[in-house]
Amino acid sequence: MSNACMLSAEDVDPKLLAARRLAIIGYGSQGAAHARILHMSGADVRVGLRDGSGSAEAVRGVGITLRSVPEAVKEANLVAVLIPDTAQAKVYREEIAPHLKGGDALLFAHGFNIHFGQINPPKDVDVIMVAPKSPGPMLYREASQGNGVPSLIAVHQDATGRARDVALAYAHGLGSTRAGVLETTFAEETETDLFGEQAVLCGGLSSLILAGFETLVEAGYQPEVAYFECLHEVKLIVDLIYQGGLTGMRKGVSDTAEWGDYVSGPRVIGAASRKAMQEILAEIRSGEFAKRWIAEGQGSQSEFNRLRAEGRKHQIEEVGARLRSRMAWLSGSGK
Repeated sequence: MSNACMLSAEDVDPKLLAARRLAIIGYGSQGAAHARILHMSGADVRVGLRDGSGSAEAVRGVGITLRSVPEAVKEANLVAVLIPDTAQAKVYREEIAPHLKGGDALLFAHGFNIHFGQINPPKDVDVIMVAPKSPGPMLYREASQGNGVPSLIAVHQDATGRARDVALAYAHGLGSTRAGVLETTFAEETETDLFGEQAVLCGGLSSLILAGFETLVEAGYQPEVAYFECLHEVKLIVDLIYQGGLTGMRKGVSDTAEWGDYVSGPRVIGAASRKAMQEILAEIRSGEFAKRWIAEGQGSQSEFNRLRAEGRKHQIEEVGARLRSRMAWLSGSGK
């Protein structure tokens, strides 16, 4: 059994971050949150964006220094690469690598490009990871309210002897030591993250919802009722799980639902599903999935776009859009 220790503020040397000049490369979900939280705390922050970025006005609007990517890297000694996985390698080669200096720290929020060899930093820079376990908007909201979300930290390369301490100080700057920081490796974070997305959180859940919806509709039930039972109520269950784990959820539902959980759940997610999960994990660990996604991301993305278009045409999307249009609380207009 794991006895992993969650790190807290007591383990941090905050001077390590205060002494750094930070470059946040990208201003999407994570980039905007990191930049705003660190700027709010008084850190020396600039955001690096590519020419013509649509995020430039948003950066200026919150009073953060805006630079081109090369300028930001030249000025900084900690560079956080927070752009999409598929764009990182090209931006790194062309706009980041030529301007790195010995002793700099190169930080990622996900280990994909380092773990799968798409980015190979020079030996004289620290390569670290700080991966908050939430979307950027939630990370920012919690930090701005004096709270925090958990983060994972990892060290791929320790050129200075202080890489771990710098990663922990950065996580502290994001507020994560209030919720707990867990040490991991680039390999563990990358492989478990990809597996969770594919087998459970995105791929597994969306396929389970669609299969349940289709089963009810094909059996003659109204699509609207099927939508409520197989998609709409997922949030109610997930909220219970999020707050109290599986036991907390089972305490919050009826005895009938709990009994159905025990006797029917393993029939849906049985031996075949577990075998599929093992195959998915093997493809992730071998690099097979990464190779396929890198080729797709760097190409025309024709398969990705086809699958996206097919998903948007499914009956559940039409039914859901119609039903959600009557749910005033979803747009914030409800009371």
